[in-house]
Amino acid sequence: MKSFSVGLIGAGRIGKIHIENLLHKIPNVKLKSVVDLEINDNLRTWATDMGVSKLTNDPNEIFKDPEIETVLICSPTDTHAKFIQEAAKVNKNVFCEKPIDTDIKRIKETLSIVKETGIKLMVGFNRRFDRNFLRCYESVASGQIGEPQIIKITSRDPAPPPIDYIKVSGGIFLDMTIHDWDMARFQAGSEVEEIYATGSVLIDPEIGKAGDIDTAVAVLKFKNGAIGIIDNTRQAVYGYDQRVEVFGSKGCVIADNEATNTVRIYTAECTNIDKIPYFFMERYMESYSTELKSFFECLRKNIEPKPNGEDGLQNVLVALAAQKSYEENRPVKISEIEKY
Repeated sequence: MKSFSVGLIGAGRIGKIHIENLLHKIPNVKLKSVVDLEINDNLRTWATDMGVSKLTNDPNEIFKDPEIETVLICSPTDTHAKFIQEAAKVNKNVFCEKPIDTDIKRIKETLSIVKETGIKLMVGFNRRFDRNFLRCYESVASGQIGEPQIIKITSRDPAPPPIDYIKVSGGIFLDMTIHDWDMARFQAGSEVEEIYATGSVLIDPEIGKAGDIDTAVAVLKFKNGAIGIIDNTRQAVYGYDQRVEVFGSKGCVIADNEATNTVRIYTAECTNIDKIPYFFMERYMESYSTELKSFFECLRKNIEPKPNGEDGLQNVLVALAAQKSYEENRPVKISEIEKY
């Protein structure tokens, strides 16, 4: 089995998850270098404890290293396109966390360089690799439930992020719902043609003052005729609410929340089950290792990884169309956004 030498950029929350997986769960992969632009004592200690062999603040140590053939980009969003382009120009394959960028022109420029150089690019929409959502997809793709007609997604965070994050995140449709745009496209097997989105500030007035909303609903029309319905909130007091349903011409497939265990307690007063996971690190941890395994398997077989750069582009197009729809209170076709 072919082995890979890897460099990773960005040792924040997501980067640390990938570092742990590369070191302990992904076979035949050597994590040679980790780059973070802001190294502190806590990060140094953590990296040493994890067994990271090299920690540096210079990305060029990855790009100029001929032994490193694969780069994982987990740095802030505004660096993604730049690092993808730099990796492509030195013929290194890339796994990049979402989104590629928030500017359509910049994304298209980056994908053009990827195509010209012939590198492989995978974008980190990890929920496709969740075992429950993947089982839904398999039911749809195999024709088991017929032609998909309605895709319903509920995605609710347990608590809002810090206001400082919201001020720079790009808004709920880019920083949160972007996973749901990808999941809806994945399950529908079709691209979004038109979207109508609405929302409110119902949780924290400071979110509104920062220029965002905290509660949203979107209706999507797909090119294959299917309809999507997505609801989001930044605060579900009972935990991390993540559900998918695909209704088709021959049936329906539903992925519900997973409780922390399967125990049910029955008494004269009530029937109880334990709570659902609190946040994404509990709910989706396995999917992060599964997506990396898929990425390296695609490299070994020399096939196009999925989700790829085009998926990254389409999800941002939908997000920007949703924002425009919310601001203008009307349905927006994706073609209106593609021209930018």
